[in-house]
Amino acid sequence: MNENQAGTMSEGVPSESTATRMVSLDVGRLRMQFPALQRKGPTGHPLVYLDSPGGTQVPQRVVDAVGNYLVESNSNIEGEFAASRSTDELILKAREYGSTFVGGQQGSVTFGQNMTTLNFLLSRAVGRTLQPGDEILTTTLDHDANVSPWLLLAQDRGLVVREIGVTDDLQLDMDELRKKITKRTRVVAFTLASNAVGTLTPARQIADLAHEAGALVWVDAVHFAPHRRIDVVELGCDVLICSPYKFFGPHLGMAWIGPDLAEGLPAERVRPASEWPLGHRFETGTLSHEALAGFVAAVEYLADLGHGANLSSRLSTAYAAIAVHEQTLAEHFLAGFRSLDGWRLLGVEDAVSSNRVSTFGLLGPATPSVLARQLGDNGIYVWNGNFYALNLVRHLGLDEEQGLLRLGFCHYNTVDEVDYLLGALAEMTSG
Repeated sequence: MNENQAGTMSEGVPSESTATRMVSLDVGRLRMQFPALQRKGPTGHPLVYLDSPGGTQVPQRVVDAVGNYLVESNSNIEGEFAASRSTDELILKAREYGSTFVGGQQGSVTFGQNMTTLNFLLSRAVGRTLQPGDEILTTTLDHDANVSPWLLLAQDRGLVVREIGVTDDLQLDMDELRKKITKRTRVVAFTLASNAVGTLTPARQIADLAHEAGALVWVDAVHFAPHRRIDVVELGCDVLICSPYKFFGPHLGMAWIGPDLAEGLPAERVRPASEWPLGHRFETGTLSHEALAGFVAAVEYLADLGHGANLSSRLSTAYAAIAVHEQTLAEHFLAGFRSLDGWRLLGVEDAVSSNRVSTFGLLGPATPSVLARQLGDNGIYVWNGNFYALNLVRHLGLDEEQGLLRLGFCHYNTVDEVDYLLGALAEMTSG
């Protein structure tokens, strides 16, 4: 399934032909695979995990994969014994799964500690090819991990960083992008989905404009990955970075780099390190092999939600089902939220999945930290703060430390949990 429109927003609802082939999620059954979802809160009610924008829970198979690796195959690479050969095979499989997960080519997937660390490393590599006066575009919607690396690089290399703003409903201002992109633009860095308010960006439109100007397309897919199928070909990107711990895996960072770019970028590495496969050029030191085992298990979990002849088609049908379920949750939440007094939704006010994912930024009758604490006391886990979306928080005129209240639904959440949340919000309003 093509999850990204060629010229507009990222699609959320599958086409009719896709939907007829699509399996429906058995949410009750899949929830049984997540040990954390069986826990109960202080009131005796099952815990409600609406904190997924900061990191999702993991299925048991991910837990088992990490533990089994440490027990059965824990070794460094390229040794002449079984455990080391098993580790070599695991890394190869993780690269293959990573390439399939993003719809990309083999050999250009790299792993690291997290997305932020990878982005600092990769931005420094491309920075060595730039000249003073070259320009980089970032956006108001972005997590600072796709902003600060460019700001610091600009200080070191004499570059210019320009920010693309947002409209009143916190969508990317495409008119401003068209005005600010020039022949001096070398990188256009943007997020596919806002981690603070859920806004989706028109990725292919941005990519086409960037490439027309001769610029690289540098995509943050961290918040997009748990909600929509990634396809780097359809996105038209040159670099895509994401975090498996945001899509039901362990703490880890992953990047896809276009093969031509990956081969040509100067990589900082120790002298004996291999130059092959291409993604390995940007990996410094020993990887977290147990996390790679968990990553493979997370991708297999997602694929098992779908159907098809291969891993790619299974992932596509799984994400189609995920998009439908999450839109149902978003619509149900917004229908109830509109009746609450004393609350404000930030950003896109509808559940149309071509405009947003099911992440919501809110302001309420108390400070975000107090609201989050009260919800936590009721066994409802949400986030408060700026979520490193510093440009957006400043644009909204909010206190940078307090920020906003953020909650997010992913495919393991239920309509009953949405109702429980709405009841708690209503009580907080009356209180």
